[in-house]
Amino acid sequence: MAYRIMYRMKVTAIIADDLISNVKRYTRSSTVTEAITIALKDWVDIYNIKELNKQIKQNPIFLENGQSIRELNRVL
Repeated sequence: MAYRIMYRMKVTAIIADDLISNVKRYTRSSTVTEAITIALKDWVDIYNIKELNKQIKQNPIFLENGQSIRELNRVL
C-alpha cells in the first residue's frame, strides 16, 4: 500500500483585488485558492522552460540527419 503525504501551507497575503479578479478570470477558477494554485504552477512551468532554454542555448544539439531520430521514435 502506498501512502502519499501532502504538505499544505496556509498563507495570508495582501494582493490587489483587481489582480485576484484577473487571475480568477484567466484561470477560469471559481475559488481564489484554485486560481492562485493554477497561476503559481503555470509560473513555475514557464520558469523551468526558460531555464531549459538557457541550457540548450549554451549546449545545443546539432543533428546531421533527422533519419536516426525518426527511426528511434518509431521503435519507441
